[in-house]
Amino acid sequence: MAKKDLAKETENNANEILLEKYHKVTRKNKKAPLLTKKEKKSLGIGKDEGRASAKYIRVSASKAKLVLDLIRHKGLEEAYAILKHTPRSSCEYILKLMDSAEANAVNNFEMSKENLYVSEAYANQGPTMKRIKPNARGSASRIRKRTSNITIVLKERA
Repeated sequence: MAKKDLAKETENNANEILLEKYHKVTRKNKKAPLLTKKEKKSLGIGKDEGRASAKYIRVSASKAKLVLDLIRHKGLEEAYAILKHTPRSSCEYILKLMDSAEANAVNNFEMSKENLYVSEAYANQGPTMKRIKPNARGSASRIRKRTSNITIVLKERA
């Protein structure tokens, strides 16, 4: 019994130290410091959101951002409707990501589908695959095959 109580006390002390570190402003831009996965789990950060991300998608980040701007801060059903009726190639990838984020929110954190909305949606540039194609007069030129890393975060409305 005493060992379990001692372990809980040390865990509580560690959590208090982490919280102080997290809320303490130490940098110029006043952002919270980066925490490890273990520290986030012990503090309970990220338990109120369903998150999904995909890497190396064969769509340029700028083209994916155009679609993500349409669905950001919209309700889940409205976002699905927008994605189904937008004639862009990145919509099918984003639709799959939305399904995954919704499943994560509903199954892992017991959130209701009716109150979910897209709180964050962003696309970052991934690695560019370069191919060389023959050109006129015996020269060669590069073809850039751009990729992107897309992330979608769903949260519950209060």
